[in-house]
Amino acid sequence: MNRKALRVLNQYIGIVFGAFFLAIAYSWFLVPYKIAPGGIGGLAQIFYHIFGLPVGLSMIIMNIPLFVVGFLVLGKTFGIRSFYGMMVSSVLVDLVSIKSLNSFGIIKDIAPYTFNVDGSTIYAMLGPEDIYLSALAGSVLLGFGLGIVFRFRGSTAGTDIPAAIIKQKTGLSLGTGFWIVETLIIFSIGLIFSDLKLIIWGYVNLFISSKITDISSEGLPNLKGIYIISDFTVDIRAEIYNQIDRGVTFFKGEGSYSGKEINIIFTVVHRRQVAIVRDIVKDIDPNAFMIITDVSDVMGYGFRSRNLNLAS
Repeated sequence: MNRKALRVLNQYIGIVFGAFFLAIAYSWFLVPYKIAPGGIGGLAQIFYHIFGLPVGLSMIIMNIPLFVVGFLVLGKTFGIRSFYGMMVSSVLVDLVSIKSLNSFGIIKDIAPYTFNVDGSTIYAMLGPEDIYLSALAGSVLLGFGLGIVFRFRGSTAGTDIPAAIIKQKTGLSLGTGFWIVETLIIFSIGLIFSDLKLIIWGYVNLFISSKITDISSEGLPNLKGIYIISDFTVDIRAEIYNQIDRGVTFFKGEGSYSGKEINIIFTVVHRRQVAIVRDIVKDIDPNAFMIITDVSDVMGYGFRSRNLNLAS
């Protein structure tokens, strides 16, 4: 098996690893108490608590039409890895639930995880007296799982698709699109279950899980500056253009030992594109020297500045 095939296999295994933590977050901590930081997982809770439909199955049912719409509107943006990540995470949500683990014989005694809340029986890792701890633990695990999935170039689809459609149709940023979609979902959950606290917890959990996702994928900064020193800078530049449509700048340098003039590529990319650039460089020149740095802000074509214009 060649190096590229091994890397792809590693990515698919990594997506499963991340999806496992995401599934635990939903099944053990968030779903039992109707807590959700938006997303398709949040909508799936409505079907679970009202109709008794398994959360993972609901996620699949809602995601498949989104994939069709995404394909028709956005093209092949959401490909095999997104579909794979969606299917794996959805199936695992049901497989690792406490009831499923009990039926598999992994959890022998389900009594310590069985609680009565408002006249309904729930199965959770922590009891109602620890609902706040359950919300925090679920948010951290959810963010960690999503970050791992992103790190291995995967996606769980879901609200990625409507957010991307909003961006394409309205010109709003992708981040704004996400907040619009997640807000609608969080408010829907709070209104359907007639509980204002669920809306508050939804936003708290959305904030926590988003931050943990950043940390576990590529760190807190959203943008990365990449320096690449290689004898194949022209080929690397062409692939960066083709695969992620990012501009690059050539710096002229000189090797201190060899005295030879060299080209240095510099480019700025979003954190989810770092893995793509890393793969491009490894495939073209395994001996290349690459530096990846945090970028706090960028002003220019293709980027939205984080600075606030207080004068306007």
